[in-house]
This record gives sequence, C-alpha cells and structure tokens, in this order.
Amino acid sequence: MPNRRDALKGLGTFGATLLLRLDTGAQGEDLVVAGQPVELRVASVSPHTVRVSVVPRRPAAPGAAASGLNPDGGLGTFSEQRRAVPRSGSIKAGNLTVTVTRAPLGVRIADASAAIQDLTVTDAGVLQFAIGGAPLLGFGEGGPQFDRRGAVDAMRNGQGGYRLRTHGGRVPIQWLIGTGGWGLFIHQPLGAFDLTGPRGTLTSQSPLPIDCFVVASKDPAIVMREYARITGLPAMPPRWSFGYQQSHRTLAGPGEVMWVAKTMREKKLPCDALIYLGTDFTPSGWNTHNGEFTWKTETFPDPKTAIDELHALNYKVVLHVVIEGRRLHGTVKDVCAAPEPSGRTPEGQWPPDRSVGCYWPHHKGVFDLGVDGWWPDQGDGLDAPSRLNRIRMYWEGSQLWRPDQRPYALHRNGYAGMARFGAFLWSGDVYSTWETLKTHVPVAVNTGLSGIPYWGTDIGGFVPTAEFTGELYVRWFQFGAFCPLFRSHGRAWHLRLPWGWNLGETGPGEITTYSGAALPPPSELHNGQVEPICRKYLELRYRLMPYLYSAVRETAQTGMPILRAMWLHHPDDPAAVSRGDQYFWGRDLLVAPVVEKGAASRRVYLPRASARSAGSDAAERRGSWFDFWTEERVEGGREIERAVDLATMPIYVRAGAIVPTGPVKQYTAQPDPGPLSITVYPGADGAFDLFEDDGTSFEYRRGAWMGISMRWDDRAGQLSLSLTPGSRMRAPLVREVEVRVAGQTRIHRAAFSGRRAIVP
Repeated sequence: MPNRRDALKGLGTFGATLLLRLDTGAQGEDLVVAGQPVELRVASVSPHTVRVSVVPRRPAAPGAAASGLNPDGGLGTFSEQRRAVPRSGSIKAGNLTVTVTRAPLGVRIADASAAIQDLTVTDAGVLQFAIGGAPLLGFGEGGPQFDRRGAVDAMRNGQGGYRLRTHGGRVPIQWLIGTGGWGLFIHQPLGAFDLTGPRGTLTSQSPLPIDCFVVASKDPAIVMREYARITGLPAMPPRWSFGYQQSHRTLAGPGEVMWVAKTMREKKLPCDALIYLGTDFTPSGWNTHNGEFTWKTETFPDPKTAIDELHALNYKVVLHVVIEGRRLHGTVKDVCAAPEPSGRTPEGQWPPDRSVGCYWPHHKGVFDLGVDGWWPDQGDGLDAPSRLNRIRMYWEGSQLWRPDQRPYALHRNGYAGMARFGAFLWSGDVYSTWETLKTHVPVAVNTGLSGIPYWGTDIGGFVPTAEFTGELYVRWFQFGAFCPLFRSHGRAWHLRLPWGWNLGETGPGEITTYSGAALPPPSELHNGQVEPICRKYLELRYRLMPYLYSAVRETAQTGMPILRAMWLHHPDDPAAVSRGDQYFWGRDLLVAPVVEKGAASRRVYLPRASARSAGSDAAERRGSWFDFWTEERVEGGREIERAVDLATMPIYVRAGAIVPTGPVKQYTAQPDPGPLSITVYPGADGAFDLFEDDGTSFEYRRGAWMGISMRWDDRAGQLSLSLTPGSRMRAPLVREVEVRVAGQTRIHRAAFSGRRAIVP
C-alpha cells in the first residue's frame, strides 16, 4: 500500500511556508472530493503567489505527473508553519489573505483592497475559478480567440488540437492571465476548460490531485516573473538562432544544396541557418527515412564535406528528426536497458515506451559530423511528460558532447516549463491564407505570455492555396522578421527563398494530399517586388540584433517575452489591453503587421502613457510615439490610420526609447569593426540595458559578458553610458559610439571604455 509521501511525489513538495493542512470539516468529518477523503494544503510561495493543493489521503499508486514545475524555483523545500486554521477567519500569505471554506471546499485569495481569485472544488472534483471582467490571456499556443473568455477548450495537444489551417498547432498550457491583476497556473489535473460563464471550470477524467498556483499583482512584470518562478526562467539559445533560417524540402541533389547557400551569399541576403527536411515527408531529404540517422547519398554523397563547406560559408546546419509513440521517459544520462530496435518499427515509430537514454545515442554519428541543431517533428501523441522529456533531451543531450555550446532545437510540441531548455516552437502545418496570417498575430501574443518566448511560424504558410501570392508572402515575411523565430518553410519550397518569386517556377509542388491546396498562377512567378522587400526586412532584422539580443537576455532574467502583449506595458489602458492585432517587440517598438489583402492603410492603436510614468500635463498623459520609418512624432492614446505600401509594415517607437543598432551583417557572428549606433527618441526620460557576449557558449554565466547601461535625460538632452555592474568590457576595449536624436540629422560621437560617459 503506497504511503502519503509516495502519493505526493507527483506534486512535488511545497516551496515556502505551508500555512495550512486541513483534512476534516467543522464537525470532524473527512473532507471528501470525488468520493475520496482528501487533504487541503495552502502554501505561500512568495509575497505574490499562493499554492493550493487537494491531495487524496488514501490514494491509488502514484502515476507519472506532467511536471512543468521549476526544479530550481524553491519549490522543493517544505517548511511547515501551521497545521490548522480557525473555523472562521483568514490567514496571511505574503501580501495576500487566504480564506478557506468547507462546504463546498473553497479557497479565496485577496489582497488589501479586493478578492483576487476564488477557487472552489465541487464534490465531483470539478475545479471552479473566477474569470473576472477583464480580458483573459495566455493558455498556450493556438486555440480559440485572443481573449480566452467565452470559449470551451478541450486543450488537445498537437496539429489536430484546434483549426490547424488558420490557428496552427495547439500546445495547451494551463496558465491563465486575468489582465485585471492575477494569474492562475493549474499544474494538475490536465483537463478541459469552460470559460463561457462568470466562473471558469476545469473538468478532468482524473480530478485528483489538484495542484494550482494563484499569482496576484497589478504589475504585469511581477505576474510574468512569478510564472517563471513556478515553471522556470527561459534559457538563452545561441545568438545565431535569432538570425534568418532558410528551410528546404525535396532536394534535387547536392548541387541544389550549394545553389541555395551560395546564392544567399552572392545576393548578400543575410542568413544564419540552413535546415534540411527528412525523407518520407518529402521524396528526397537529408536522410534515408524519417526516424533514421543515415544520410541519403543522392543528396549528401559526402555529408562531412558538405557540412564543412556550409560552415565555411558561415551557415549553421540543422536537421529534421522524427520520433513517434506516446511515451518517452528518463534522461540522457540513464543507462539504456531496453533492447535496441532491429530496423524500423511499424509506421516508422519507435517503441511506445522508449527511454531517452536509449534514443539519444542514435544522434551521435550525425552530431559528430558537425551538425549545429535539430528540428524534432511529430510527437503529437506524446503525453505531457514525454513532450517535456524530449525537449529536455535535445538541450541536455547536446551538452553531453559539446558542454560549452548552447544547443538549438525547433519543436512541434511543448509543455509548461519548456523554456528552461531553450526550446523554440513553430506553429505547425498551417495554410497559406490571409485569415491564417491575421490569426497568427494574436496566437503569437498568447504564446509569448504562456512561457514560450522563442516562437515563430512557417513564413508564407506551409500548404500553398490559391491565396498564396507574392503579396501574401511579403506580408508574412514582414511579420516573421518580428517574431523570435525568423524562418521560411513550406511546400512549393522555392517560393520560400527570398528571390524565389522571380524564378518562374515553384520547385516541387508536393500539394496533392492537401484539400484546398493550389499553386500560384504563372503570372505570380515573375514578381520582381518580393526580393527587394525581403532584403529590406532581412537587413532590418540584423541591424536590430543588438536590441533583439538584449531583449533575449531580459527574457532569460525576468520571464518577460520578446514578443509582448500590449497589456505588459499598458495594463491601465483598456484599449491597449484588448488589442491582439499588434504587439511590442521588446519594450519600445510597437509592431502592427499588415494582414489584409490589398491594404493601402493600417489602423494602429498608440497607447496612452502608463499611469506610473505619465506626467501632470495633458501631453505627457497622452504619451508620444515616433513613426519608425519617417520619425514623425505622433500623440498617443488614440487610434490612427497609417498609410502603407507593400514595402511598409507600421512600426512605432515610444518616446524615451533608446534603440541600439548595428551594421547589416550577412550572419550574426560576422566581425563588426564599425561603431555602435544609438537612436534616442525624445519626449520622455528613458533607459536601455545592452547585453553582449560571445553568443554561443555559457561563459556569460561565469561573468564573461558586457552590459552597457544607457540612460536618457530628456530635460538635459543627454545620454549617459556606464558599464553594467557585474559585467566587463569585451574586445574592442574602446567602443566607438554614434548617437542621434530621432528627427535630427546631427550625429554625436563618443568613445566608451567602461567609464561613465555623457553624450553629447
């Protein structure tokens, strides 16, 4: 008979102070949920977060828990303070007050001014919670509308989770953000949600145990930091993974591999990575079959030489790999006890109970040739622990063989906690339609809010349709340039090359198995507009790399996503909070993708100044913004109509922003002898913390990084530069800096050597 300690293994142990353990009602009778006697536990995780668990007192044998919890977040300790609570009254938990009721079993969490969340567990084990009157965000990748209120969601993982054509794959994360000032992470059980009424419900076939965390704060930064405390801070991937990644499908042979690589460099179209699909999903990929690690000689007759040649052209090489089944258990350090498979199993699947310790070693022969990253596909049928195990495998397994190189892996599936393994996610096999592009903007926002900061989509959509034209591709490319993952992929793959729309052909069509698929008309295959516009946004992405990479560092330190909901910086502006069709790129750039066919203008909402930063006069309360392209100053707190041509996606910069940029590079590690350019957008005081390291290793964890703290004094018209505490100068030890104020042509130059400098 399992004891209670065993039964709690799936939950983990409590992270700070256990305030309450309760297992009887007011008359001394057992607390009963779903026909089982239970114990209620309430623990204070931090001043802003309370953990509530309902645990069977006489459980069945414990099963495998889908643990997305952060093992380093202080959740592994147990300090008991109280064992009981008065039959009436409340207990304090950090900044919060917790009140427990027994009939029905419930927990109310309040701050000094109001109730924040009200949890109820019905006799049948259904968990109920308050929804509130403000937009409800998060909930993972895909699924119904931007504001999750009003939806019934089965939370089904994978490509079949919810409207794949337009919404993409579903990665359900049971993390809900009430933009009125709370967050709710339900670690267990996994189930279906009904958010159509004033109270939400979670129903599960296995209702016990219940384990959830309630975060209470009006500050979005605290809400996101608390979620990172629970599930883990994101790890930093290599810098090259934020450059452009060019994906390939059916390969005509080694000549085509080098044609793409050399043409990118000859045309001076920036690119960091080349990705090769596996055979079976396409007639001719990098390997013999999906699930196998032997090279297809028709395309890579000498793989080591091919990889060396691509490395000589300063590309990273990423390979597509497939694993099926429903379970993947263990870690890369486990001894392989299972028998090795004798060839392929039915339908190309690995045995359903395969261990990580058995599977990972199959990668080594390919890895030893110099492959730089992985694209793990499939796995929709993997349960939640297996998805996390696979993600962990590619992060930790790669470090077994290259211990001081940050790994890269692009995943099709995920789970809570995946960011702590530096995992990228893409939105799946979507269709090339305008509706898909439009839908993916709010999908991107909610994915970032759900602890999945490294996200992107197949630029142009995976399955071509009659709507797939040069115009749609350009608009999608512009959006992709402002997604963390900047990658073009899809069928008719020559049209995914920046110059592919002027070749006169599509490459292999590969569309016959898809309903509604179609190739563009011949007239679209001589479109000379696409390449120069793609170049414009490729170059912009690389020029903004100092800004972007610093945002990646902030993500790793705070849990704030790179692609950010308007709510994160303007929680007191209801019009901003409710907008899912635009977003922030880092803190200061507002991006409004154009998602309508033939658009001549784009409506953009410019938020008013935050209440915490606004001054006393009307202009300061409205806030000011600058058009990124023209540097025209525009007042905020209103919606504007921005004229657009095909080459223009509206981007606005908030007053007070400090935006560092570099030169156009052909790859992120290209040597850069030129000065650091800084543009200051006046109208408010501002700050920016630049982060720089070698971009590939873990040396930054040991202090090998440089930070430059930039502060703009708007009244004085001065920018101060200082070395961030804890960092040190990197070569060159004297940095040339060029500073320009937006709207002005004069450039101020200075040399920064680590001592505080003021410009001008």
